[in-house]
Amino acid sequence: MLRNVIVHLWSMRKEFAKYFIIGLSALFTDIGSLYILKEYFHLSPTFAVVMNQPVIMAGVFFLNKHWSFKAGGVTHRQMVKFLSLAAFNYLFSVIWIYLLHDRFGVYYLYARTLNIALAVAWNFLLYKYWVYRSEPS
Repeated sequence: MLRNVIVHLWSMRKEFAKYFIIGLSALFTDIGSLYILKEYFHLSPTFAVVMNQPVIMAGVFFLNKHWSFKAGGVTHRQMVKFLSLAAFNYLFSVIWIYLLHDRFGVYYLYARTLNIALAVAWNFLLYKYWVYRSEPS
């Protein structure tokens, strides 16, 4: 059983590597835009996250669909699933930055980076097995 799990996880290494590269570029875009919106436009970190997420999410969706998972299927259905997951992640992100930064005083870039790292843990599997899963015809 454990061997089968390990073999299965190993078989997904290329997809995960691409997913990770996209995620890493989204991380740098996210943190960079958060910093610019906060430091140069003087927005609150919470509002800056509200502003930068829709643009980053659209890029992540299409890059993962076409490059990481090479998903065929109906883009509209996948987008609905992606946006459902993104809505959860978005709400989680805003609450997270509010609690950690605004309430507990954690440096906003540390709080956001930790938030993104947690999301990576659940998103890969949800993308692979739910969002971009090939629907039977």
